[in-house]
Amino acid sequence: MHVTEFLKKPDVGRDVSVIALFGRERHLKHFAVQRIAEVVFAAGDETDAGLGLIQLAGNNIDLRTVCDELRTISMWSDRRIVVITGADEFVSDNRAGLERYLEAPSKKAILVLEVNAWPKSTRLAKRVAQIGLTLECSELQGAALYRWLAETAEQHGKKLSRDAAVMMVELAGAQLGLLDQELAKLVSWVGDREAVTPEDVRTLVGGWKAETTWTMLNAVRDDDLSTALSCLDKLLVAGEPPQKILGGMNFIFRRFAHATEYSRQGISLKSALGKAGLYPRDIEPTARYLRRVGRPHAERIYHVLLTADRRLKGGSRVSERLQLEQLLVELSGRIT
Repeated sequence: MHVTEFLKKPDVGRDVSVIALFGRERHLKHFAVQRIAEVVFAAGDETDAGLGLIQLAGNNIDLRTVCDELRTISMWSDRRIVVITGADEFVSDNRAGLERYLEAPSKKAILVLEVNAWPKSTRLAKRVAQIGLTLECSELQGAALYRWLAETAEQHGKKLSRDAAVMMVELAGAQLGLLDQELAKLVSWVGDREAVTPEDVRTLVGGWKAETTWTMLNAVRDDDLSTALSCLDKLLVAGEPPQKILGGMNFIFRRFAHATEYSRQGISLKSALGKAGLYPRDIEPTARYLRRVGRPHAERIYHVLLTADRRLKGGSRVSERLQLEQLLVELSGRIT
């Protein structure tokens, strides 16, 4: 089970003896431990949770100490959760001992093993699957990541559209800890409003670099190449990673490509642009752009962006600056 599914129905972890959290997304592991504690100590108070949740570093602990913690009866709480963080080496060194413990585990404690790797073919993994839970904490990507952002926003009482979620990832990256922080700032920023809009994301998450990126892309669209190249220079001098700049281009120009494909199906250009997700204010200037560059050029946008991505990832000896400059010129319709 992926941990995101567990977080929706955490009661399944109330009475187990052991939980393995495996994968490299530490933020998801943190959420899982937090939710397990909420469920286990639901009938108690903050003192119960504070004294009943024990966290031990896997690179600085021995099995005897862990077993003592698991079998200790607390004066303050009738349940204990013992979390071993960074437990890969601990598990490797104590596999046989852990297997023996899990033959007759404490009924008053939950052992949580936080590991990066968890081979499911081992006897230990099979025993954990029998009497406990195995929760995958792998990185989220694509639709799963956007869904996580929307669901997290709902927990704050806010709506987050897919466009806003996509823009957050384009601007801030896919690291959940950072995205969670950015979302908390956005919730505070919008105040009493029900929804977090792409404009909010653009203003708060991207800052001046996002504004400069949007100015650059609008200039490409409007055939103002000198402004576009000037904006690109500011971004590169400020240390903005070329791949991140390309991500902003992808966010906008893929929509133009979507609209081109929709228009081939007999939909009017403006309707196609709306269906592709463009904001109403951008539909008319984008329609002028597509008419100016012509259909053959517009149909190559996907190819142009994919080629640029491959070259920036090591497929070209040309400097990254020159590659991005050439891309702006090509997207503007000056060259084909």
